[in-house]
Amino acid sequence: MRRYALAHLTLLELDPPALVETAAAAGYSHAGLRLRPAAPGGLFYDLAASPALLRETQARLRATGLEIFDVEIIRLGPDFQIEPALPFLDAAAALGARAVLLAGDDPDPSRLAASYAALCAAAAARRLTADLEFMPWTAVPDIAAARRLVEQAGQPANAGILVDALHYARSPGGPAAVAAIPRGLLHYAQICDAPAEIPATVEGLIHTARQERLLPGTGGIDITGMLRALPADLPLSVEMPNIRLAPARGPLNWAKDCLAASKKLAEEAFA
Repeated sequence: MRRYALAHLTLLELDPPALVETAAAAGYSHAGLRLRPAAPGGLFYDLAASPALLRETQARLRATGLEIFDVEIIRLGPDFQIEPALPFLDAAAALGARAVLLAGDDPDPSRLAASYAALCAAAAARRLTADLEFMPWTAVPDIAAARRLVEQAGQPANAGILVDALHYARSPGGPAAVAAIPRGLLHYAQICDAPAEIPATVEGLIHTARQERLLPGTGGIDITGMLRALPADLPLSVEMPNIRLAPARGPLNWAKDCLAASKKLAEEAFA
């Protein structure tokens, strides 16, 4: 059985307890939580600094039977130090999470690899994988760059590459590059759709990624090709923020819509 997780970005306005309740009511087995900001000033929920909110989230998990799959996001920039990230990793472990999502922002390859290796080691001590999401506007823009970084970091026990359908469609390689990723580096993937036309600016790329993703099957991404290049049972994080459609449908209905569209396309890909 493939597992589906409701990504926090899909309904980022919900705090962690509310997201857990919504994901469970919508039929997901898992959810993801944003515990650190994706950008300065971005919305997030610092459970490491909010013991009461952490306890409430744990209580909702127990009550619903839902599990946390991944937590986000650690950005490996030039000034990254592992010590400030440890409370975040401890909160992830306290939630029973399986994976930590991260992005590479350091233009120095050697320093970035050292930072990633340090993060992998700290995550492994908490039984977490460290999953690198390649994004076209970062220092790790595509699958090839992600594979080079993982190899240079030399942490095979829990290193990972996260394939996001949107970034997959905005970077070179296609299904062949996805299929060539070693199985041990694949812990989950992210599913969504978007218009086929690629924005010409970084601002446009980021805007689509954070505010205008579409239901699978309603845009122009070759999601079927991506899914067929991945293991048939790989867990999927359902990440579909949309500033127009989500408010119109309401949190629960939008979560259900996203799950139904994802399951339909994933099942059809292997029919």
